[in-house]
Amino acid sequence: MHTTSAPPAPARRPILELPDELISQIAAGEVVERPASVVRELLDNALDAGARHITVRLAAGGVRLISIEDDGAGIAPEELPTALKRHATSKISNLVELESVGTMGFRGEALAAINSIAETTLLSRTADQPNAFFLDGRTGELRPGARGMGTTVEVKELFFSVPARRKFLKTDATELAHCLEAVRRHALARPDVAFTVWHDNKLIEQWRSHPGPEGLAQRLSDVLGEDFLENSVPVDYQAGPMHVTGRAGIPDIARSRSDHQFAYVNGRFVRDKVITHAARSAYEDVLHGQRQPVYVLYVDVEPARVDVNVHPTKIEVRFRDSREVHQAVRHAVENALAAPRAGQTGLPVSTIALTPAPASPNTGMMANPAPDRSESPAPSPFRTFESFRPRQAAMDLGGSSRHAVEELRMLWAPRNIGAPDTESPERSAPAALTPTAGAEAPPSLPAQPGEPAESHEWPLGRAVAQLHGVYILAENHTGLIVVDMHAAHERIVYERLKQQLDGARIASQPLLIPATFAATPHEVATAEACAEVLGRLGLDIAPFSPKTLAVRAVPTTLAAGDAVELARSVLAELSQHEASTVVERAQHELLGTMACHGAVRANRRLTHEEMNALLRQMEATDRSDQCNHGRPTWRQLTMRELDGLFMRGR
Repeated sequence: MHTTSAPPAPARRPILELPDELISQIAAGEVVERPASVVRELLDNALDAGARHITVRLAAGGVRLISIEDDGAGIAPEELPTALKRHATSKISNLVELESVGTMGFRGEALAAINSIAETTLLSRTADQPNAFFLDGRTGELRPGARGMGTTVEVKELFFSVPARRKFLKTDATELAHCLEAVRRHALARPDVAFTVWHDNKLIEQWRSHPGPEGLAQRLSDVLGEDFLENSVPVDYQAGPMHVTGRAGIPDIARSRSDHQFAYVNGRFVRDKVITHAARSAYEDVLHGQRQPVYVLYVDVEPARVDVNVHPTKIEVRFRDSREVHQAVRHAVENALAAPRAGQTGLPVSTIALTPAPASPNTGMMANPAPDRSESPAPSPFRTFESFRPRQAAMDLGGSSRHAVEELRMLWAPRNIGAPDTESPERSAPAALTPTAGAEAPPSLPAQPGEPAESHEWPLGRAVAQLHGVYILAENHTGLIVVDMHAAHERIVYERLKQQLDGARIASQPLLIPATFAATPHEVATAEACAEVLGRLGLDIAPFSPKTLAVRAVPTTLAAGDAVELARSVLAELSQHEASTVVERAQHELLGTMACHGAVRANRRLTHEEMNALLRQMEATDRSDQCNHGRPTWRQLTMRELDGLFMRGR
């Protein structure tokens, strides 16, 4: 029988105070991970000094050389040696200032840590000095130098004193990419500051300063490209002490990776799970699959309500009220994305509404009387070859969830109602298209008498045809609009159902037999601490024993589901973000299914009035650019694109 003996006890070593250099090298392991970490720390110092132009010079991806030049306030010569000492800073001096930090840096560790693992020099001049002063970080030599007002920090041979750390670095190209990303993050936060990046004596990036209210839009265009600016919507939301601004990319430019998500808290780039979750939840209804949204968000909050002293690199923060931040960010992005890109028509929505049919016990939709179709319709100014085909009734989907389209006589009637429509198909058709006996010729599309051709311009145009019972073809001033009629109608029905749900309190249904499950101490603590939030979500989760939770009530709309799985999911989100969208997400999935079955199906022949009603309703419905599953509902083909297909003008 094989037996293992206990390992010998290690020899006791005395407790000693570590030398300063070793302490700094240990701190460098937390602060300096790669050359980009040095760039980030030095840029923070330059911005805190009030710089308006910063030049970054790199060699070998930042391994051989990192030089940061700024035109800030500079450092007095007597303070230069102190700047390289551990825990030396001008940013804070007491606990009150630490709890309300308003600067980028404050820990006083970066320069000392960098100096312990690289050859560091400082060259600085203040406004009241006749010349600059140069400090060698290795020898401590201080001598006069030459430069204008500001500071230059040079870091050479990174990790030369700790060769083991240098082996973990990647190729020069990879390290350069990380350095550029660090500069880009700072550039997005400060459009009023110019940034220039050189690598191996070659200009890599240059972003000019853009002060003023329009500076941010120009900086976003410079850094992220003009496409981002054209395919994003502005964000501006105020909620008490919280102000969220920036731009949110439309779903069409979503990416497979989350590398274009920038979140800033009081001007500091952060990776915060609360903000990330809030922004992602705002895109749930409009993103397809696992696509990642693109956004740049700036959260301004009182410094005392956020703790930035939770991570050595200051890239993580902790909010005093995470739920408040989550709701503010989510509502900010949701409101920005809600407006349809097709634009608002300004016409009364009641005249073009897709009204639901009699109420269904499953959908809870209110019944509206169907329009009276016994009247003779008003003459339409848009008469096409479809006018001569037998017309079906308005969309009748059958069953209890069918929807009807109201007549649009007032919307489509000509301005001069009393003028008779005397024009005949034969008179309006060209001679070459004159029908023979027994045949019907399609008429032309004449402009209305006495009315400019563009007097009625709708963003989605006017319907001209239906393609294979699936797509609506519409004409607007830009070119051709192609609409997926099922996806568009599905979104319209879905948004109406959501409005009905949002207006009502989440009803709770007690369970006849409470569902119990074994819970972790963290889940038990979350259930006790968030009992009020759970109640608002329609859930009643209470401790049954020290290691067991009991689900006593669930939302009425989710009563048929797995109560335990729902409870675990909600508690998991509450523990991480102090806010949960599990219940809302599950309810919206049910509404999405109802909307999908209630929307008009493919191969359904629509009249022109019905097609135009659908277009007008899309223009007035939130998030109508995507269906519930995140697929687009319409696409625009411009005249330029159509001309290119046929090589016109070549």
